[in-house]
Amino acid sequence: MKRRHFVGAVGAGSVAAMAGCAPQETRCEGTVENTSAEIIKWNMVTTWPKNFQGLGEGAEHIAQLINQMSGGRLQVKVFGAGEIVPFQGVFDAVGSGVAQMGHGAAYYWRGKMPSAPFFSTIPYGLNANELTSWILRGGGYELWRELYEPFGIVPFLGGNTGVQMAGWFNKEINSLDDLKGLRMRIPGLGGEVLKRAGGIPILKGGGEVFTALETGNIDAAEFAGPYNDLAMGL
Repeated sequence: MKRRHFVGAVGAGSVAAMAGCAPQETRCEGTVENTSAEIIKWNMVTTWPKNFQGLGEGAEHIAQLINQMSGGRLQVKVFGAGEIVPFQGVFDAVGSGVAQMGHGAAYYWRGKMPSAPFFSTIPYGLNANELTSWILRGGGYELWRELYEPFGIVPFLGGNTGVQMAGWFNKEINSLDDLKGLRMRIPGLGGEVLKRAGGIPILKGGGEVFTALETGNIDAAEFAGPYNDLAMGL
């Protein structure tokens, strides 16, 4: 608990919490010592709007659990996307020590690590139970932590959204030709599939998706599943 960094990442196929080691540290494990009454305050930055239904609530729930399990000694304050850093800045904020924790989607970091989406969601990939089983009992954690280690960050699974919707569109899609030039909010390997089909993948945070669709800035969008998509008005 005395270690300096701690981050959380949530994938659209999996919700994860991650802890980061400072570059000079070789281990992140630690125990709470009850010999001191010092209150430790950490900030958690997220890729979701503040108190966003479902995913944002998950970040708040993790913060509450940490507070309870530490007996109030470790207090975590949650910040929504844009309050300290934009949603795409969460990973770097934790790795650099700007924030001690983060909560976001592993596939958002595909630009840094091409294999990152395997720890969130991929087209026709594992469902929620399969992904959780692989991470917790099938060697996924070891690979995930090896992937993030050079960035000074350690991942922890923090939930799971399950498989995602195919998307919401401003026009009917009846053939592959209808995808050509289609501007769609879609991250990860799903975005790569769209790109190879002739579409244009665009990465936007949850708070920007509805407005972008409404104003015609994008032609289509996917986010998570019915629960979150309903909350966003999709």
